Amino acid sequence: MVITRQARSALNQAPNHKRDPDSRTSVRNPIRRLYAWILSFAERPSGPRILALVGFAESSVFPIPPDPLLMALCLGKPRKSLHFAAVLSIASVVGGMVGYAIGAFLWQTWGPWFMAHVPGFSPEGFTRVQDLYNTYDFWAVFAAGFSPLPYKLFTIAGGVFKISFPVFVVASLISRSARFFIIALLMKRFGAPIEKFIERHFGWISLLFVILLVGGFLIFK
Repeated sequence: MVITRQARSALNQAPNHKRDPDSRTSVRNPIRRLYAWILSFAERPSGPRILALVGFAESSVFPIPPDPLLMALCLGKPRKSLHFAAVLSIASVVGGMVGYAIGAFLWQTWGPWFMAHVPGFSPEGFTRVQDLYNTYDFWAVFAAGFSPLPYKLFTIAGGVFKISFPVFVVASLISRSARFFIIALLMKRFGAPIEKFIERHFGWISLLFVILLVGGFLIFK
């Protein structure tokens, strides 16, 4: 389990910056330490539960995507790869529904906190998402759910701008499931060799997939 050993090494080194000059960056970067801590659960029995929790929280507030933990779990137990993908897909969509509810009912109260503390939230970002929702409600949610775009920004903005809730749920379910099941299938089929390729090129791969899918739909239409 290559990725989990790396996570354990990062965890062992981060608290003590005297061991490695580069570890000072880990101490000063809480996101990097949080990333390593999340990956450490791949070696524990609670890994699937943590995967569901991360997927749920990442859809509204959590800064770390669940994909690395999904890959680590699939490496450790390839036969359960599709099970892990299903658990993560459901948790992520439910989390997206909670994000939609936050935008629809609590944004007046919580909006300033999100803008100040949650990565990816800004007035400019909300303006761009609103422009997308005015023209492409389904495809905007789909692109955010499948690609590295900040899905949580789109879930909460969906509630703020009152896009169709059924459209939001269907687009989230399709895109999140497609993303996580593709990763799980690749990990089950190719194992560790595909891991670095996915991490390095996931952004471009997902963007190409979305372009081909939307292009095919427009041609068909």
